[in-house]
Amino acid sequence: MRFSVGCEIGYEVAEQATLIFNIEAMRGGRQRVLHEDLTISPGLAADEKTAEETGNRYLRLTAPRGQVQIRYSAEIELDPIHQQPEAVGEVPVAKLPLDTLPFLNPSRYCPSDQLARFANREFGAIQPGFTRVTEICNWIHDEVDYLFGTSDTTTTAADTFSLRAGVCRDFAHLGITFCRALGIPARFVSCYAWQLEPQDFHAVFEAYLGDRWYLFDATRMAALDGMVRIGCGRDAADTAFATIYGQVMPLPIRVWSEALDGSTADQWTTDAVSLSRS
Repeated sequence: MRFSVGCEIGYEVAEQATLIFNIEAMRGGRQRVLHEDLTISPGLAADEKTAEETGNRYLRLTAPRGQVQIRYSAEIELDPIHQQPEAVGEVPVAKLPLDTLPFLNPSRYCPSDQLARFANREFGAIQPGFTRVTEICNWIHDEVDYLFGTSDTTTTAADTFSLRAGVCRDFAHLGITFCRALGIPARFVSCYAWQLEPQDFHAVFEAYLGDRWYLFDATRMAALDGMVRIGCGRDAADTAFATIYGQVMPLPIRVWSEALDGSTADQWTTDAVSLSRS
């Protein structure tokens, strides 16, 4: 499946500011970048770095006073793995790959220790594996309202659990938190999401099951096998699309994700879907 994705981001800079972006599609795994373009106006020098441990791609630039515009576009080929849910089980902590262990721990937005008692009472008796994580997503979808303006950059999964309202990043944080409380490694994923309306940067999560990371989206707003992954980390603090040091005023953002050549994805698939290398 091939997709055209990208974004246009702009800022009015009051004084010189440093801007760090994580907007470029990840390379590797079941995701291949066929072509991409990055334009910065005015023509500013930029530093680029790919994090070895995550594959996140960072762009840093220093913008003078005035307006700055960044446009990124890419053509992406996805080759997702589909597995039958009953074939995807959980891995005992004693047998987990060592690089998944940090994703068992509480983090800034995912205080799994605070919600462990509820998670075990609500989901502890469910069949371990893909089925259990799916039930976690079902609970979030049914019990938490998707409402703009109900959360901000300080909102944790514990807050969302209490408020019973949030947006995609809050849904992802809550799913991650419940998984970690049950001994399932889980991580935050930012992405371009086909079929998402209105188009914006989207947040989902991955849980480590069987022998790889599998995608989950408790919002059910986009196709799992049409997710173009941008970044992953412990939570949203590791994957912000823009981090600003200085005084700026954001301009309207445009984000897009479009299928190419009749590519199709199933928004309501019940398969276990993975785009990771392992």
